[in-house]
Amino acid sequence: MTNSPDYSALLQLIDERSAAFRSAVAAAPSLDAPVPSCPEWRLFDLVQHLGTGQRWWAAIVAAGPAEAPPAKEAAEAPRELHALLAWYDDSRALLLRTLREAGPERECWTWWSAGVSPANARGVARRRVHEVLVHTYDAQLAAGAVKPMPVDVALDGVAEFLDTCNSTPAAWPHEAATIHYHATEGRSWLLTLDGTGAWPAPLPHDAPPPSASATGTAEQLLLFVWGRLTLNDLKVEGDRQVFERLIAWEPEE
Repeated sequence: MTNSPDYSALLQLIDERSAAFRSAVAAAPSLDAPVPSCPEWRLFDLVQHLGTGQRWWAAIVAAGPAEAPPAKEAAEAPRELHALLAWYDDSRALLLRTLREAGPERECWTWWSAGVSPANARGVARRRVHEVLVHTYDAQLAAGAVKPMPVDVALDGVAEFLDTCNSTPAAWPHEAATIHYHATEGRSWLLTLDGTGAWPAPLPHDAPPPSASATGTAEQLLLFVWGRLTLNDLKVEGDRQVFERLIAWEPEE
């Protein structure tokens, strides 16, 4: 796994990014405001999605090692703003309390267990930081007031996405390829795609030229890998088809 904040810092980031998400929701004109980056959702749907996710992952961590996750909470969140924000606050608090009690090494079910990111509370905490980070962008977009992401958090967000979503032992079904991601703030990553799977790593200084590369700010790269921006928003060199194939790939493990 690529370097990331320690466990206590991850928990603090969940709290801080949740506060930013909450502020964006409270500032929006209506819970019925459309979310441009999630076209099928209104702002209420976004809050319910994130809050339900916090509760579900709390249950997953609390359950410990398991072959399957517990069922998601079926009850719908309240539709009045103050009640909804209180419900979301309870969701955040439950997740943080569970993660603190579990400690970073508590093993649990995760959908990324075959990849680089660990299947434990630390891996969950890191994923939840960036889930909240990106959904805060979504909420701010709905509210019409997008704020810059903290650069260090966005940088780790790119690495975390590669460690989970682009990390698998499932064979790459195309010609072997390499991708370089370059953040203008000075960090770069290598993604290798071949018959052994997809494997991310920090970019070594002596790496040969890639099949394709993408350059942008940390925030732009993060929003790209999460599907909020497109290749046209980045500086792309090499074979764009490699990116297109990666985006379309649904590996079977």
